[in-house]
Amino acid sequence: MQHRSELRLRRKRRVRKRVRGTAGRPRLSVFRSSCHMYAQVIDDTRGHTLASASTLDAEVRAAALPSGTVAAARAVGEAVGRRAVAQGVQRVVFDRGGYLYHGRVAAVADGARGTGLEF
Repeated sequence: MQHRSELRLRRKRRVRKRVRGTAGRPRLSVFRSSCHMYAQVIDDTRGHTLASASTLDAEVRAAALPSGTVAAARAVGEAVGRRAVAQGVQRVVFDRGGYLYHGRVAAVADGARGTGLEF
């Protein structure tokens, strides 16, 4: 029997077969730990991270939200969305990282959409 983390990595590889970030449409990648949320906007053709945010950032922590909540995840999505738009990114592809599109992962996507990013 495989461990939960191994099964998630299998799902992540399956998703990444189809999801690829380009210069015109980079990839918004999400990582969820038990305590924190991390999001990056990545141009896979060059291998560069264009924008990133997490619940550890000072901007997100200033909102005084508990880090493992849906509200904190939405704040991470808004922060990464603002930073991506400042870099000139308008459209992204969403990489859920093998997680269900539910709860904190969906909240990151909703927060990024609220800043003007198109999926």
